[in-house]
Amino acid sequence: MKNKKALVPSLACVARLAAPSVALAAATALAQPAPGDDPPANTLPVVRVQAQSASDEKSSSAATRLELTLRETPQSITVVGAQQIRDFGLTDINTLLDHVPGVLVERVETDRTYFSARGFDVTNFQVDGLGLPFANGAQWGALDTAAFERVEVLRGATGLLAGTGNPSATVNFVRKRAAARTLAASGGLTLGSWNQRRVEADVASALTADGSLRARAVLADEDKDSWLDRYGQHRSLAYGVLEADLARGSLLTLGVNAQRSQARSPMWGALPLVDSTGRRIDYPRNTSSAADWAWWTNRDTEVFAELTQDLGQGWQARATLTRRSRSTPSELFYVYGAPKPGSTPGSTPDSGLFAYPSAFDGHYVDTVADVFVSGPFTLLGRRHQLMAGLDAGRQTLDELSRYAANIGAPVPPLAGWDGRFPKPAFGATTDGSDVTRRRDSAYAAAQLDAGDALKLVLGLNATRVRNAGRSYGVDQAARHGAIKPYLGAVLDLSATYSAYASYASVFNPQLEADRDHRTLDPLEGSNLEAGLKAAWDGLDASAAVFRTRQRNVPSAAGQRPDFSTYYEGIIATSTGYELEVSGRLAADWTLAGGWTQLRLKGSRGDDVNRYVPRRVLRLSSTWRALPRLKLGTALRWQSDIADASGAVRQASYAVVDLNANYEFNRQWNVGLAVANVADRSYLASLKWDQAYYAAPRSVTATLSWAY
Repeated sequence: MKNKKALVPSLACVARLAAPSVALAAATALAQPAPGDDPPANTLPVVRVQAQSASDEKSSSAATRLELTLRETPQSITVVGAQQIRDFGLTDINTLLDHVPGVLVERVETDRTYFSARGFDVTNFQVDGLGLPFANGAQWGALDTAAFERVEVLRGATGLLAGTGNPSATVNFVRKRAAARTLAASGGLTLGSWNQRRVEADVASALTADGSLRARAVLADEDKDSWLDRYGQHRSLAYGVLEADLARGSLLTLGVNAQRSQARSPMWGALPLVDSTGRRIDYPRNTSSAADWAWWTNRDTEVFAELTQDLGQGWQARATLTRRSRSTPSELFYVYGAPKPGSTPGSTPDSGLFAYPSAFDGHYVDTVADVFVSGPFTLLGRRHQLMAGLDAGRQTLDELSRYAANIGAPVPPLAGWDGRFPKPAFGATTDGSDVTRRRDSAYAAAQLDAGDALKLVLGLNATRVRNAGRSYGVDQAARHGAIKPYLGAVLDLSATYSAYASYASVFNPQLEADRDHRTLDPLEGSNLEAGLKAAWDGLDASAAVFRTRQRNVPSAAGQRPDFSTYYEGIIATSTGYELEVSGRLAADWTLAGGWTQLRLKGSRGDDVNRYVPRRVLRLSSTWRALPRLKLGTALRWQSDIADASGAVRQASYAVVDLNANYEFNRQWNVGLAVANVADRSYLASLKWDQAYYAAPRSVTATLSWAY
């Protein structure tokens, strides 16, 4: 299947309520590539935040891999912890990132999703801080969160630990570990709208009397239909991890995470939004462009090993090896064209819509190795921290698109269509990719205690990237390298408040090609940020201003006769501010959320990426109304957006979710959640020139048990 962009150009208050545990613990997964997108590869720096007691400050190694408190980290960080995941039933990556301030979830298709922050695509995704930095930023399929303990989002560039990527944000998914030395178990059953059925189980225990060998297993299975005609989805997860204390100060961790998602009649592309006269089309919310025979399966298996060694005097060494393999076979149906006004289901030849069926199969193998050492040292009578490491990654991509002979056949009007279309014999023509990519990095950072109230963070990353092979007719052979600095300063204003400033930059080898099938020069990006942070007893707050700038940003410049899109590189700058708060306002009241406001300008001072709202609010709150009853609410609001042509505009809207959780005793509880309480109708994204309607009001009920 040819690059999707070949077909659909990439165009660019709070109630004191609370939340149920609509499912059990969990917290998230990696973004993947999609059939048709230029092949993937995944991610970058480390974002490791360790929650302590409610009265302690959290620590983070997100920006530098040095253990710093959130106040000592000179960038904006959001942590979605296990309690918030349980309270709001965040069982997949999309709903979880919907709760993160400043992050936008662009649901361009039923099974392909993009993410953005500060006006630019988020392409930096990690699991426990590791990943390859070539991802196209799209998640394929439905990725479950049950294997993960928490999610950390570091906004801005993270060039220290990964010289490649986008200066938007890095999302790190932290795995569950086998820390329990006694038996611990939990499970849950969820039933919901559109025949949703979900079961989960999580068991952890020591395997030896002294607890030196420990294991944990997590299973999840979910099946559901949809508000969209014909669409359904099944996903499953099996995760296991083993920890062994080999010797004093030596810990070996082995694990595997296998996920599978299967989509029934998924969309490839979505609904054409403008008719042949240039007027916007309003469809019923259940309208789908998928054929009744279409399907899409995504398999994702990750195996990892980690060895941590205590070197004494506060020093530690860690070596990690990860191998991730993915396959994504599908048979999909894309609809293109401009519908003719007044066409009816019986007027197929004159509808103005045409078919583009394709079968696709992609296989991707990522291998990442990382080793680093960190610890304290004394210089000029003051104690400092130092970290240094090496990182290497290799990715292979094997893709095959098989096209049908009936491309261009007429399609009935989509409103009321039953999905019936003759399934073609695929293979009339073929195309694909055979690409190998390698990345090698060396990095180092130090936190210097420059005075009683001033700390400096200095670092450097040297990265080399080598590509070989061809992808859909474009030669991928290239070599790129760069050395990127990281600079930060934190000034304690008092025991509660601190001020900070930081600068980081990245570069990113690109997949997009120009009119002559030559890949664009690497994207160059930087982030300059300054702000204030505060840490009270159980409550953190921050205010930041930022300027994010990118060169060689790919912008669609036209289409070739074979429908493929070609690009030109532009300059884009995002400036704005963010406000964020998280923690306890009172003993029984928690609040998490933030406000983001920005401007996004091109090289000529014009507005770019109008599908990105310029103002975004995210808030969630829980309130223990009674000793056994917890209530919750979540609010998502964004300002108006438009597609690239300006023909389709969407006014500002708010979506409110409510939930409640009742604890019968220490083992059993039940939760009830209502999503989109006001039943607001809105398009899921305007990133492309096609779209579909987001989910209407839905209800889920969960019965949970814990031991």
